[in-house]
Amino acid sequence: MLLSTSFQSRLLAASGLALAGCLAVTGCGKLRAADVASTATPVSAGATPYVEPGAGEGAPHYNENNAHRQPREMSAAHEKDAQREAERIEPVLRQLWKQGKWDPESVRAALLGLGYKESEDVGGLTVQEMYARYRDGEYVTPEGAMIGLWVHRDACVTAFVQKSNYGVQANGPYLETGCMSPPIAH
Repeated sequence: MLLSTSFQSRLLAASGLALAGCLAVTGCGKLRAADVASTATPVSAGATPYVEPGAGEGAPHYNENNAHRQPREMSAAHEKDAQREAERIEPVLRQLWKQGKWDPESVRAALLGLGYKESEDVGGLTVQEMYARYRDGEYVTPEGAMIGLWVHRDACVTAFVQKSNYGVQANGPYLETGCMSPPIAH
C-alpha cells in the first residue's frame, strides 16, 4: 500500500510528537533521588513491601492462604450466648484435664452431661480426636479431643483438651469446618 508523501510526513510528525510526550512524562525511565524520596514509604529492614494489612506473620498472601482459619462474624447478641456456653464448658474441660482424661469418649460423656446433644446442626455438639500431624516422616494423631458447639448459625464454641493444655473460645463458624477449629494448611 502506497501512502502519499504528505500523509507520511504527517504520520511521522504525529509519531514523533507522541514519542516526545512519552519521554517527557516518563523522564526516559530514570528516577531522580528527589522522585524516590518523595514517593518512598518507610519499610523496616528485612520487611517485604508486599505485606497485607493485618497479616499475622507478615507473609505475602497470608490472609488469602489462611482464609479458612478465620472465623466469620457473630452478631453481638449471639456472641454473648456463645460466650455464656464457653463459660459453662471451660470448668468441665479444666477438670478433665486435671484428671488426665482428654480422650474423645470421656470428653463427649462429660459435655453431654451438661445437656448438649450430639449433632452438626444449631444447638449440636461435636467431639472428635485431634487432627493427625506430620512428624518425623509419618502422620501421628496426638492424644486429645477437639470440641465444636453450634450455639447459633453464626456463633460457636470451639475448644480442645490435650495432655499439655486445654482451651475454650467463643467465635463465629469457620468457612470450611463449621464450629471445629480447622487444620493448619498452606
